[in-house]
Amino acid sequence: NFVDISYVTGADSDSDARCSVAVDLDHDGRLELVVRQVGGGPLKVFKNNFPQRHWLKIGLRGVEKSNRQGIGARLIASIGARQIVRELYPANSYRSQSPASVHFGLGHRDTVDTLTIHWPSGREQVLKNLPADRHLLIREGQPEPAIIIPGTPYSH
Repeated sequence: NFVDISYVTGADSDSDARCSVAVDLDHDGRLELVVRQVGGGPLKVFKNNFPQRHWLKIGLRGVEKSNRQGIGARLIASIGARQIVRELYPANSYRSQSPASVHFGLGHRDTVDTLTIHWPSGREQVLKNLPADRHLLIREGQPEPAIIIPGTPYSH
């Protein structure tokens, strides 16, 4: 069931908004909503203040036959008996684009038991026991992911 709470949050704007992007602006694992008004109106950011749960953000780097950002990859996170499937296709809309990363909401689970990546090249890569609440960069074919710390440089 869904309940319309837009009037409480301020999201019931009557302006002409043409794009929205869900992105973790403050690196806390909760996705904010950024809305762009048409004709130069104000950029609106709706901060996500829902209760904190565990999460995992994955960036990909194709280094063999896959494209550099891994666009088109299919990721399957196994968490207990549950599987979460995501595909890396950064969405485009009018004057906006989503980040080239994949976000998994893990609820109360603090580990991804198995992450299976089906790369665009056809290669399958499996990583096990990934801890939650972090941003990982996974390079095609490399067994250990790099941890991304916001505000620090990393090699591409």
